[in-house]
Amino acid sequence: MNTFVLHLQSGTQYERIEGTTSFAGQDASGSFGVLPRHERLMSLLTFGLARFRVGEENWQYLAVPGALVYFHDNQLYLNTRRYVRGGDYEAVRATLRTQFMAEETELHEVKRSVQRLEEEMFKRLLEMNRGRSA
Repeated sequence: MNTFVLHLQSGTQYERIEGTTSFAGQDASGSFGVLPRHERLMSLLTFGLARFRVGEENWQYLAVPGALVYFHDNQLYLNTRRYVRGGDYEAVRATLRTQFMAEETELHEVKRSVQRLEEEMFKRLLEMNRGRSA
């Protein structure tokens, strides 16, 4: 049976999964799959669920808030801020809906606050510059 190695990597977790037979994810263009000996591939997974299978076992599900996937030399690297992995689709999906959605909302708020801070700093720098040239 043809297989590949799956590397799951986040800021606090790393798993090397041997014997992976397939992977399915979704990027901005839609769903895609990876099988052993796939051509080199790089893509950005969107917020949501991905899945993979080891041998003939049941699917394993991954909740990700987005990820970079890179396939080369029969190894798939999935890099993300955070992930949750499990065999129970409903449990992983619930984690995605509750925890990850809340984190994404908080992250969006932080980004907006930083943007407002940058705008205010830029305005003050312009005012200071005008005061010097007067």
